[in-house]
Amino acid sequence: MSLRLTRHTILLTNSPVQQSFYMVGLKYTRLSYPSLLPLAFLIFCRGVTSKLFAGLSFYTIEERLSEAFSECRQVVEAKIVMDRVSDRSKGFGFVTFASEAEAEKAITELNGKALNRRVIFVDYAKPTTNFLSNANSK
Repeated sequence: MSLRLTRHTILLTNSPVQQSFYMVGLKYTRLSYPSLLPLAFLIFCRGVTSKLFAGLSFYTIEERLSEAFSECRQVVEAKIVMDRVSDRSKGFGFVTFASEAEAEKAITELNGKALNRRVIFVDYAKPTTNFLSNANSK
């Protein structure tokens, strides 16, 4: 098994039953043997991310989102989720911070505040569930 690690991506190759999925805006690879990598390693590589829920203006660009969150905090990456068909913002995005303390500070200071004349709601990103695994579990 080989492991290639970049700042936001963990890719495992030649491993049994690989399945890629997106969690917290970052790409991961799920293995049938999850104990191959310690949990602390995965948390360290994932980074600390808070998710903007509803309320992000359709006209907000990633640079403006990064500016709003970078006041008194170190922003690693700001990403706005776009619709593939219309190429418009879906009204939410992800901001990755350098530390958990900075993410917590951003949540307490910016939750309920206005950005581009819209109230934004900030909270930690929740892992997405796999649609097929939920259908098979019933």
